[in-house]
Amino acid sequence: MNEQPPAGMTDTRARRDGCSEAGFTLIEIMLVAVVIAILAAVAVPQIGAARAATFETSTITSLREIQRAQSAYAASCGGGAYAPTIARLATAPRANAPTFIAPGFTADIINRAGYRIRFTAGARIATAPATCNGLGRGLAVSGYFVEAAPLQAIYGRRYFGVSHRTVIYQSTARGRPIFNGAPPLPARPIQ
Repeated sequence: MNEQPPAGMTDTRARRDGCSEAGFTLIEIMLVAVVIAILAAVAVPQIGAARAATFETSTITSLREIQRAQSAYAASCGGGAYAPTIARLATAPRANAPTFIAPGFTADIINRAGYRIRFTAGARIATAPATCNGLGRGLAVSGYFVEAAPLQAIYGRRYFGVSHRTVIYQSTARGRPIFNGAPPLPARPIQ
């Protein structure tokens, strides 16, 4: 029942306990602020971890793309040998033909999705034939190593690497290029 007081009289019910029916008390506002602060303290680290996982996943995909391009190059163009540079993978075998690698890969060192991706060529094969995309005799390589290092901790805390052996490794420490065998601990294969 919403009765209005007669003209000239005020409603004292709202003021007896010190609060108005239309507003919130200071304690209620403080309680809401504390609940919001607790939720933020729990959610913010989870959001950061999810963001880092997204960058790491994108980086692993980039390593797989380079590995796939190198495999295709060796099988169809390099006579079993690998391209010595990313730029060579980005060179089409003939006019109007697709390149071996996606357009975003143009140099041996690129920053992509919060990671620095660095390509390192293995030893040249003196007997390698000239390739279908213009690489001269003896310039193709026997292997390669691609490392991905986070640019900042917010992008991820793991390092990644892949070689012509096709296994992608992860590590909590930066490693050196590995052309034969598995990298030393703490590196381990991604499952």
